[in-house]
Amino acid sequence: MNDLPPARAGGVILELIVHQPSKTVGILAVTQIISWGSLFYAFSIVAPDIQRDLTLGPELVFGAFSWALLAAGLVATPAGIMLDRYGGRYVMATGSLLSFLGLVWLSRCEDAASYYLAWSLIGVAMALTLYEAAFATINRKLETGSRQAISTLTLFAGFASTLFWPLTAKLHTMLGWRDTYLWYGVAQLVVCMPLHLLLGTDRARSTGKQHASMGRSHTLAEALRHPAFWLLAAAFSANQFIFSAMAAHLIPLLERLGQSTAVAVLLAALVGPMQVAGRVGEMTLARDTPPQTVGKLTFAMLPGALLVLLLFGSAGWAVAVFCVLYGLSNGILTIVRGSIPQVMFGRENYGAISGAMAGPSLLSKAAGPLVAAAVLRQGGGPVVLLSALLAVSLASLAFYLRAVTAERDLQSAKPFDKSTV
Repeated sequence: MNDLPPARAGGVILELIVHQPSKTVGILAVTQIISWGSLFYAFSIVAPDIQRDLTLGPELVFGAFSWALLAAGLVATPAGIMLDRYGGRYVMATGSLLSFLGLVWLSRCEDAASYYLAWSLIGVAMALTLYEAAFATINRKLETGSRQAISTLTLFAGFASTLFWPLTAKLHTMLGWRDTYLWYGVAQLVVCMPLHLLLGTDRARSTGKQHASMGRSHTLAEALRHPAFWLLAAAFSANQFIFSAMAAHLIPLLERLGQSTAVAVLLAALVGPMQVAGRVGEMTLARDTPPQTVGKLTFAMLPGALLVLLLFGSAGWAVAVFCVLYGLSNGILTIVRGSIPQVMFGRENYGAISGAMAGPSLLSKAAGPLVAAAVLRQGGGPVVLLSALLAVSLASLAFYLRAVTAERDLQSAKPFDKSTV
């Protein structure tokens, strides 16, 4: 969302909240910006002061954040089941309450044990409030147009880093990291929680011809028994591993490839606008294209980007090409991840299936920066790291292509027989 001024974006979001049928997207746009900003993006700004204040090593400070992502992955499936059963109104409101408790706890912790317990609670809150929960809520509330709604939501949620990095830096300077997290916790309680409660009850789900035209919905047990589920989970997990590793190490990696710090920062700044451009392109140019086809292009961009960086990383133009392709791929992938489980497995158990699929991705997201740091620390160098990431990206593409091929067996699969378990 870097191409819209924040004031204009705020007006558009308020307009979405007021007018039906965009109320759901408008509410979630606000809460996603606040939740991503306070639970995820703020940490990178305040982490050095947390380390000094609590006298903890960087491994412990950053390890707690990775542990929160692991915790989110572990509870993603039960969170999805609750979203299918009860809807987003109360589940996401509960997540906001847990976010409030976790952030307030974090603002008052004094030792490593308390610090890790606070991040454990925040990790659970992430599973109940971030993208997977929002996508499941949209899928449950909207009979039609859920893919377009997900695309619109991700477009607005792109404001999170744009708004919260400078906001956190300002609050951190004025108040310190403890009061910054305290006020972010208050925002969860007084803004996000009431907005989630305003989502209201879900409409009764249609049956009959409309569902028949959309294909049979699969249960979580059926999905887990089908190779397409595991292939998709592997594809998304490998992709998330790469994106999280690069997000944490992109600037130092570019410097080790020969770019100056100023050039590295300037070129890396292309990633954000390209994510937005990718989402706008998906909403406009590819809105009638099946998400399976959009996914093929999205997954293919990343190996191409890494190959260019590996072969020509010392040249500025190559870094620019990498950042453009990397940003486009990351931006569109969020939409593909939100829309393809419904297309392939149906909408009735979307929350449970997408939650189960998201679990491995969150684990990979937590592991990526740590593994990349270990490779660089052990003297592997940028070439070794980029070669390894290129291999992972090719595996991710292969998993995805095989999953799309395996999809044709899904609709012909017999309903799951519980007596066989």
